[in-house]
Amino acid sequence: MGRSGFICAFLIAACCCCRRAAGVPGEAEQPDPELVEVEVGGTALLKCGPSHSPGNFSHADWFSVHKEKPTLIFLVRQGQGQSEPGEYQNRLSLQDQGTTLALARITPHDERIFLCQGKRPRSQEHRIQLRVYKAPEEPLIQVNALGISVNSEEPGEVATCVGRNGYPLPQVTWYKNSQSLKEEKNRVHIQSSQIVESSGLYTLRSVLKAQLTKEDKDAQFYCELSYRLPSGNHMKESREVTVPVFYPAERVWLEVEPEGMLKEGDRVEIRCLADGNPPPHFSIGKQNLSTREMEEERTDDNGVLVLEPARKEHSGLYECQGLDLESTASLLSDQQELVVNYVSEVRVSPAAPESQEGSSLTLTCEAESNQDLEFQWLREKTGKVLAKGPVLQLRNLKREAGGGYRCVASVPSVPGLNRTQLVNVAIFGSPWMALRERKMWVKENSVLNLSCEASGHPRPSIVWSVDGTASEQDQDPQSVLSVLNVLVTPELLETGAECVASNSLGRNTTVIILELDSNRTTSLSTSTVSPYARANSTSTEKKLTEPESKGVVIVAVTVCVLVLAVLGAVLYFFYKKGKLPCGRSGKQEMERNTSI
Repeated sequence: MGRSGFICAFLIAACCCCRRAAGVPGEAEQPDPELVEVEVGGTALLKCGPSHSPGNFSHADWFSVHKEKPTLIFLVRQGQGQSEPGEYQNRLSLQDQGTTLALARITPHDERIFLCQGKRPRSQEHRIQLRVYKAPEEPLIQVNALGISVNSEEPGEVATCVGRNGYPLPQVTWYKNSQSLKEEKNRVHIQSSQIVESSGLYTLRSVLKAQLTKEDKDAQFYCELSYRLPSGNHMKESREVTVPVFYPAERVWLEVEPEGMLKEGDRVEIRCLADGNPPPHFSIGKQNLSTREMEEERTDDNGVLVLEPARKEHSGLYECQGLDLESTASLLSDQQELVVNYVSEVRVSPAAPESQEGSSLTLTCEAESNQDLEFQWLREKTGKVLAKGPVLQLRNLKREAGGGYRCVASVPSVPGLNRTQLVNVAIFGSPWMALRERKMWVKENSVLNLSCEASGHPRPSIVWSVDGTASEQDQDPQSVLSVLNVLVTPELLETGAECVASNSLGRNTTVIILELDSNRTTSLSTSTVSPYARANSTSTEKKLTEPESKGVVIVAVTVCVLVLAVLGAVLYFFYKKGKLPCGRSGKQEMERNTSI
């Protein structure tokens, strides 16, 4: 080294010594700064030296170092602190007898190095690296509602993930069906960007793009934000989303509802299904039995063929055709047979059976079905099963055998599939009355309904012997009920009423005797005799008025008093005559006691 080089080296060393002696902060070699971690909004405690340091920090200067430029922010003199004007002026305070500087209301802008320079007993520096943290908000994920086609040549946008107000910038990881996704050329691309808010916090936006397949139609995608706090590492997950995936159909097929055995009267829906998304345009065809060609059926707006009510004519072969409007490819389903089970109208012969009393009658029931049929006969008015099978034998007929008989044709293998036919059996005979004679208690001037029921074949007609308003009701083809509305007059009480039923084979009558009963009360002003209460028919008249009711009570009490008086007189008479044994023995006992 030459003389000039030696001089230069000496000058540089001397300059360095002078700068150290001058106390310029940040120039001397220092150990790694002490790390202090705190969350946004919290308070950072900055110590002027290590806890084991023996130094006296009653006289110190605090600096904020930003972009390698120190700025004086706080002075400590004799244990008393004073803030310098600036951004930290109202947020600094001393703690721990002046050894700790407290920085309140931490923001992301406070992440920097702070320098404490002690003055006594000798100059010394302590550097502090302040790290600031803030957990991001829950990640928001938005799926691409327009969907992705599997035929796309480039990866399509799946979803966007946004994490707001975190510090420092969180890390994002994408998942598909709980498996993390990595960048893959032409398959997976993750594009992330960030925005620095005025608060210093970060908002992260990440877009996932991927090449999807048909198998991804139900895939679950979500994003995860990883971040650090003073307490350690943390993460937050978004909700799971499914992106619409579009792919061409490879197969179409028919579906029929309801499943199982169908019957006439059911509501049947035939719909086309496909394994493509979106589904192709559907049409449904049915084979023409004459030409053996498929003819298109009319469907609703959703491409569903509705058969309501289903009929046996709807049975046959059906197929579905699907047309992909994008590729114009056409797909046909397998043909499917639809069977609508049925029972034809039930026919009974003879259709209008007639017979004489004492004779026999045979009723035969017929029907057709595509399934095995069962027949049974029921009495209409009782519901009682009379016979099983298509034939009903009625022997030694009596008048009571007339009326309705029902044949039921059913298919045991198809629940609910049956049809019935009602036939009325007529037994020739003169009119038969429900009652020969009936007595009714009535009140004069009341209004009541008289009823009369008759049956026979041919069907009888009814006339009344008295005037009134008559109406008739058909009980069945051989029976009739006549109701006469009349006013109870003295003449009607005297003559009564007679109901006369007649047909071509004879006539018959019912006599109604009316009796006046002033002591009987009724609850209604009129009476209608029920057609079913034949033997117990009674009339109903007006109620007695309150004075009439009281008069009846007074008469009853008077009669009771008179009876008791007569009975007492009779008993006294027998007692005097000595004809009462208990009385005589009592008298003798009294005389015996007196003599003693």
